[in-house]
Amino acid sequence: MKVKKISITAYDYELPDSRIAKHPLAERDCSKLLIYQNGEITNDTFHNVAQYITPKSLLILNNTKVVRARLRFKKESGATIEVFLIEPIEPSDYALSFSSKEKVVWKCIVGNLKRWKQGELQMEMVGNGMRLVAKQLNRLSEGVEVEFSWNNSSMSFAEIVEKCGTMPIPPYLNRESEDIDGYRYQTIYAEPEGSVAAPTAGLHFTPKVFENLSRIHVKPHYITLHVGAGTFKPVTSETIENHEMHTEHFFVNVDLVKRLYNNSEPVVCVGTTTLRTLESLYWLGVKLKLGKLNGNFNISQWEPYEFDKQVEAKEAYGVLYKYMKDNDIRTLSASTQIITAPGYEIKTCDALITNFHQPRSTLLLLVAAAVGNDWEKIYQFALDNNYRFLSYGDSSLLHINKSK
Repeated sequence: MKVKKISITAYDYELPDSRIAKHPLAERDCSKLLIYQNGEITNDTFHNVAQYITPKSLLILNNTKVVRARLRFKKESGATIEVFLIEPIEPSDYALSFSSKEKVVWKCIVGNLKRWKQGELQMEMVGNGMRLVAKQLNRLSEGVEVEFSWNNSSMSFAEIVEKCGTMPIPPYLNRESEDIDGYRYQTIYAEPEGSVAAPTAGLHFTPKVFENLSRIHVKPHYITLHVGAGTFKPVTSETIENHEMHTEHFFVNVDLVKRLYNNSEPVVCVGTTTLRTLESLYWLGVKLKLGKLNGNFNISQWEPYEFDKQVEAKEAYGVLYKYMKDNDIRTLSASTQIITAPGYEIKTCDALITNFHQPRSTLLLLVAAAVGNDWEKIYQFALDNNYRFLSYGDSSLLHINKSK
């Protein structure tokens, strides 16, 4: 498989620290917008994005909500232990875990773990006498199983985390979380809690942008993919064959699957997480059609590259919609490890709205899968024209290069 032999050094570029946006702009939609179509690049501001989207397009966004996933406990010895929420174990359902008013168990990454050999950690909630307790249960291959309990049964775990935690801003910002991150490192349409990183392509959207889109009959539709800490995992191997993609959980309503099946208009994905969800949805449909699903709603890293049979997106969506309808499934719950790299054919999307990503990252590989070798031209243009990079940076609207 040629894709596996891709050298990550071919997707490297020099990103000066001064070009990394450390804070958001004063207004969300004042960010720059790079438009790429048919090999040509133009320059505008995000509040004009509707001018570059085909009327009646299907706009799909990720409505996951970032949780205050960093919990800092202080031991009596004075040592600080940071417990970072990764994914729920008991209950394993995100909504059930966050709504729980009893103890919950999560997979966590623990900073300064060597100082937490045994016993419980406690955190007092300022001013009201409430207390959060963390108990280490098991060491896992990647993380620690931690049980959380609290002394107020009227509060849900979501409320506890909101009061006790801090926003998990990206490590490359090299600063502590600030008050502004509480609402700016969050899309205005965020609802289901579960992400430890924001789907940053959506940070530029404002009510005015949505109003402008509605004038050209473009309505927002939502999927939910909870973004994991693995999104920041660098590719350290020489080729991507030895890079293990992180698993992320996603949820899609049957009404959207039906809409995708009946759709004949261009599809615009807001963010790499949305595109990965639609591609994974497509492959679930393919597996169903070929009788290879076997009740396992998961797409593994290299699985999409192993199918010989070509299936149209409409057909895949149709098979999936029928399955959901026949089995009375209102919301499909699934997971994906999919890696979209050059050589992968994007089947579900015509244009991608996305920020500018780190060198040598799987997100940059996805961009290269979308636009081919023009990714270098796009990124050089952004560097030459003072674009801001990464999570709080500027935006791009990339029309998928079908002829790459």
